[in-house]
Amino acid sequence: MPPLVATVACTVLIAGLFWLDRDRDDSTRTSPALWLPVIWTFLGASRMASQWLGVQPIDAMDVTLEGSPFDRLVLLGFLVAGLAVLVARSERVGALLRANTLVVLFFCYCAVSVLWSDFPFVAVKRLTKGIGNLTMVLIVLSDPRPAAAIKRFFARTGFLLIPLSVLLIKYYPALGRVYNRWTWEVTVTGVSSDKNGLGAICLFVGLASFWRVIEERREGRRQAADARARGPLLAQCVVLVMVAWLFGKADSSTALACFLLGAAVIVMTTRVLGDEPSRVHGIVATIAGVMLMVGLFPNGFTHVVQALGRNTTLTGRTDIWDDLLGMDFNRVLGTGFESFWLGSRADWFAEKYYFHPNQAHNGYIEMYVNLGLVGLGFLVLLLVKGYARIVNAYRSTSGLGTLRLAVFVAAVVYNVTEATFKVMHPIWIVFLLVIALPALADPGPAEDAVTLYERPAT
Repeated sequence: MPPLVATVACTVLIAGLFWLDRDRDDSTRTSPALWLPVIWTFLGASRMASQWLGVQPIDAMDVTLEGSPFDRLVLLGFLVAGLAVLVARSERVGALLRANTLVVLFFCYCAVSVLWSDFPFVAVKRLTKGIGNLTMVLIVLSDPRPAAAIKRFFARTGFLLIPLSVLLIKYYPALGRVYNRWTWEVTVTGVSSDKNGLGAICLFVGLASFWRVIEERREGRRQAADARARGPLLAQCVVLVMVAWLFGKADSSTALACFLLGAAVIVMTTRVLGDEPSRVHGIVATIAGVMLMVGLFPNGFTHVVQALGRNTTLTGRTDIWDDLLGMDFNRVLGTGFESFWLGSRADWFAEKYYFHPNQAHNGYIEMYVNLGLVGLGFLVLLLVKGYARIVNAYRSTSGLGTLRLAVFVAAVVYNVTEATFKVMHPIWIVFLLVIALPALADPGPAEDAVTLYERPAT
């Protein structure tokens, strides 16, 4: 098929997915402002606007601290528009912020950490993106229909990222594939800039689509006479098939393993455990126990890693971890927000490792080197608070508790070998989304969203 014909077909497919998953009635209608976080996440998961528009080469931002002025202008525009939306929703946003004091304190600490960064100007620019992440999450959660907005956010993001990835891989290899500069092996990237980025896209979109398929089948049974009820199910099935194809092409073992883990959580909590929150602890305890046993017993670790098609150094990750933990920096406060992989430290790693690492490939170590023990402590508290909130709100008629738990577990495990608690990374955005939601159900006729957010967890 000629690329032009394939592009037209892909455009029609994307339009068809949106049409199949359109609003059925007022209960699922969301604000147009939801497009802001969708596009923001699309850019974070794929490539910056300058790269899509050809204003700047795809790999140019890897060699300069300045970044792209064009991208700064685009992202600033989205941030300003997002803040305007939050001001218009000040009452709901205020209730959300009061319910997420720990998240607010974490971002305040990130802002303060700029003061001791060796590259404060760069840190401030990256902090702006971090604030943009929080802004976009608040836009989703402050929607008059927050549960519907979360579903729509995942659906719209997936409808854009997944078909476009298939299109680029199959028909535009110069954009959807890259050559390893040392081995000349071909790896597929889709809309992302590397195979791990494509794996992360498949992970969070795949989990959301898998959950929606289960939920829509339930909904379809209750609305068997309504033909429109089958539209979202068909759309999500199409996305799930494409995700499976992309997983096969991406060769991202960690993302695939975390997807299967998250899918197992969805099946267990939906089909086996029912809606009893206390039973959820058993699943999480089992996962934690297995991970602990793998870590404590070297043979178990070796077997698991080899089963995933990787060597026991996790493709050099363990060597990087040893070097990072042995480096001289402020252990308590870190090097400043997103400041570790800059200057002489980045040069040292580039000289030692032929693949020039620019992240720790571990979200917890990455947090430690950038924000120190204080930042790592904040992350641990966010994990504990987020998990408690998800479990406490597990009994929800909206069913979002299952998706939240699956995304939470997958993100926690995924960050063992990938650093995704970072600026504009899609896993970080959806992680903040699932832990920051105080309640799950949309407000009913007798209550508004502010009342919903301020209601204590049960």
